[in-house]
Amino acid sequence: MKRLALLLFALMSSLSFAGLYDIPLKDIDGKEVTLKSYEGKVLLVVNVASKCGLTPQYQALQALQEKYADKGFTILAFPSNDFGAQEPGTNLEIKEFCSTKYKVSFPLFDKVHVKGEDQHKLYKELTGKDGAFPGDVKWNFGKFLIGKDGKPLARFEPGTTPDDAALVKAVEDALAKK
Repeated sequence: MKRLALLLFALMSSLSFAGLYDIPLKDIDGKEVTLKSYEGKVLLVVNVASKCGLTPQYQALQALQEKYADKGFTILAFPSNDFGAQEPGTNLEIKEFCSTKYKVSFPLFDKVHVKGEDQHKLYKELTGKDGAFPGDVKWNFGKFLIGKDGKPLARFEPGTTPDDAALVKAVEDALAKK
């Protein structure tokens, strides 16, 4: 009976998070997209801001992207102005900033709310009451690791840099899974 309950829980969990791929999004250019095109990849979802003390993390994010991209990994950056109005720019300004200042090659998306009443559905799935990791995103550069199957695997708080040993190990472990 206990085994059946665990199996049922696992099945329900996978059904819930497989839906991450179907959530409507917009890329930085305003094009309607979903995460479906990233199915089978390991993803690091990060809420970003251009005028934050943590903004230099873009450099380490880009290095992580370059190191693991050919192994099936990608970073997905979601600009947000939710914390101290530190992402005031337009999508065009954000894209320009990221490409010129940090040579970002990973995908950027439309500015979203990661908390509050207007929280984007992706972040509700990640941090909502029934989400994978309940609890508000605390600041810019919060990170969520998503496995190849679309299931959230780990949450890293803003102060955890992209080159942190625990984060890198989690990425490598996720990439090693079949």
